[in-house]
Amino acid sequence: MRSFEHGYLLDQTISHNLLAMVRTLGEFKGRQDLYREQSPQVLETLKKGAMVESVESSNRIEGVTMEVERLEPLVAKKIKPKDRSEEEIAGYRDVLGEIHTNAKRLNLSPKLILDFHRKLYAHTPHQGGSWKEKDNAIWETSPDGRKFIRFRPVSAVATPEYMEKLCTLYHETMEQRQAEPLLAISSYILDFESVHPFPDGNGRLGRLLTLLLLYQADYEVGRYISLERIVEQSKETYWDALLKSSQGWHEAKHDLRPWWSYLLGTVIAAYKEFEVRVGDLAATRGAKGGAVRHAVARLPDRFSMRELRKACPGVSPAMVRVVLRKLQKEGLIAPSGKGPGAVWKKRGNVSK
Repeated sequence: MRSFEHGYLLDQTISHNLLAMVRTLGEFKGRQDLYREQSPQVLETLKKGAMVESVESSNRIEGVTMEVERLEPLVAKKIKPKDRSEEEIAGYRDVLGEIHTNAKRLNLSPKLILDFHRKLYAHTPHQGGSWKEKDNAIWETSPDGRKFIRFRPVSAVATPEYMEKLCTLYHETMEQRQAEPLLAISSYILDFESVHPFPDGNGRLGRLLTLLLLYQADYEVGRYISLERIVEQSKETYWDALLKSSQGWHEAKHDLRPWWSYLLGTVIAAYKEFEVRVGDLAATRGAKGGAVRHAVARLPDRFSMRELRKACPGVSPAMVRVVLRKLQKEGLIAPSGKGPGAVWKKRGNVSK
């Protein structure tokens, strides 16, 4: 809550670069409805793929992984989780699905956050949905293997009060239009992570809350492009920005700008990818076929069927094979070997 107390975030100096980022995101938001009207089939394909990528990446950031072949069926609820990792991934899937479906009807509150945490662990033996009972710390391991405390969050006894005040102050800021919504959202997430209200699951829940608040402010790119994947791809910068902006947080002497810049930059990267992929898929006959072609274009010059399937979640194996045969017929790719273990080599510009 430190970022919202006594109008703290309102006194932060804003650079021209941050202003430009806010303006750019406003322009992207203004074009969202146009794509929804013109390319509904394309957006549906992107949505399915983003759901799978988001579930995988957000959990993998925390070291929770599973077999690639089981990921898409698990996200689609076609199979049941078989171990602890899959149980946690299923929980993330459930909360993400609820946010995608009901974002505008959900009211940010301690009760909602506790409910999200309970659902995050609903498939596991672990009992979620309760604030931490013991003080915790954010640890870091140095290159030589030594561990040290990176940040000491709010104490367990103070956590319920902090979370109540954080939600109240956030709502007051948004309702009174005291701050740019994107900066208020970013500040809320920083404060949430600084409180670190649960014994575990804070990182994943923070990323889910980021999506919820962005959707409520009409920035909906996370439905179609996985923000969690972009965070995973830049996770060193992600952790660094959190660390820089959390220094001095307890004393309300922290600098919000590194975290603001990181989070807004992540959303901008997602919107840029979104517009490119919508254009590419719309120009290709068939949204799912276009998704496969786009995935091939992004892969290295030599790739396997396993790598291609992972790069285009939401597309059936049969459709993948159809597009591969078409690209082979066009002379743009060629196989080396036969069967599922074959390696494919690019011979031309697949993106054209």
